Amino acid sequence: MSKFLRDRDLSWAHDDVCDPELVVEAAGRVCYMSFGDKQHRKTTKEYISNILHQGHDSVLEHASFTILVDGLTRALSHQLVRHRIGFAYSQLSQQYHDESAAEFVQPHGLDENPELKTQWLQWCAATRAMHDSLRSVNLKASAFAHLNAKEQQRHSRSMARSVLPNATCTTIMITGNARAWRHLLSIRGDIAGDIEMREYCISIYQLLLSASPSLFSGFEILEDGLGRYVCSTSQ
Repeated sequence: MSKFLRDRDLSWAHDDVCDPELVVEAAGRVCYMSFGDKQHRKTTKEYISNILHQGHDSVLEHASFTILVDGLTRALSHQLVRHRIGFAYSQLSQQYHDESAAEFVQPHGLDENPELKTQWLQWCAATRAMHDSLRSVNLKASAFAHLNAKEQQRHSRSMARSVLPNATCTTIMITGNARAWRHLLSIRGDIAGDIEMREYCISIYQLLLSASPSLFSGFEILEDGLGRYVCSTSQ
């Protein structure tokens, strides 16, 4: 970027901000070559605020953020990976990772019904036992006896994971550009009936806002009878 400006005898006055915000501002300014004498908005915060106000969101795709998410349910991860545009995912494999010690996330509201909670905990114990039984099946006398040790292990874990529920904890690495993250927050952050998604969006929003205040302005955390949620202030 410095060479680009020098070669054209241009200057660029900008704030001392994070790299993603500088990348977004640079991308926007290249569109209009608004450097030097044509640089009307002097601060990065002002420039990005105007971009968001005008709805010129395409330049936000140049900035990406990677977050490691641990302890979410498989149910939530199934929802997240539906957001394909602007995102990349790498998730813990139940086929290659030993899930014998897998944890299950208790659904919200279960504490209010002790009888059902007891049944749920019993189901968790039974599910773990069934998983371990399938995991330890002896394949040497079966149709899979010809498989090498690695492939036999793969098959036994595939059998065992068939009983793991949506409540199973998982880990996932997510990379998304700023535009994609903002879109996710705007459509998922205030869903009334999905408490785990709301809590996820709050955590994600707080991380992103801390990393880049300008790129993730325009949202706020509110509260209703179900708890906190993320809401776009432009709605």
